[in-house]
Amino acid sequence: MKALFWRDIRLAVRAGGGFGLALAFFLIVVILVPFGVGPERAVLTRIAPGIVWVAALLACLLSLDRIFALDHEDGTLPLLATAPIPLEGVVLAKAAAHWVVTGVPLTLAAPVFGFLLNMEAGAYLWLVISLAIGTPALSMIGAFGAALTIGIKRGGLLLSLLVLPLYVPVLVFGADAVRRGAEGLSVATPLMILAAITMGVLAAMPFAAAAVLRINLR
Repeated sequence: MKALFWRDIRLAVRAGGGFGLALAFFLIVVILVPFGVGPERAVLTRIAPGIVWVAALLACLLSLDRIFALDHEDGTLPLLATAPIPLEGVVLAKAAAHWVVTGVPLTLAAPVFGFLLNMEAGAYLWLVISLAIGTPALSMIGAFGAALTIGIKRGGLLLSLLVLPLYVPVLVFGADAVRRGAEGLSVATPLMILAAITMGVLAAMPFAAAAVLRINLR
């Protein structure tokens, strides 16, 4: 699993579809928002937590179709399915690699983008914490969606339609935690719910994605 994990990270970096593309998209969204809603500082401060979380969520979508597609095209995936490694472990390793090349850079860069939106000073810490807790769930849900659409030509749009509804709870509680932190309120409840969602997704989705892969590879 470790070898597969590091292999996927190297492939993502070489292909140029990893953290660079996600961060560029994140930056574009943050820059365009003031043009759409106006430059008023009060407005930007109020909507900043939600905008940053939405931008991070959409940036994660960009490379989801690459989780299994490349291995499926070159014949590696059927070999992995018959390898001594459980297919659930393969799914988990690939989701972890996706999180490292997308979720981690987005989490680290989020305070900078929050500053561009005039986010409240008290929200930066909770922004990083909420993204660190929530982005693993985004990658794992994305791996499940990628398993569902494997082998479908131009399945990127279908993949987005499948995973976006599953992303909504993560978005709601992640943005709520940042908003509460900005207002000086307790963030314990949304963070605990967000952590519970992530743990539930990490516990269940590898088995669901592996089952879907077995069906699609028959």
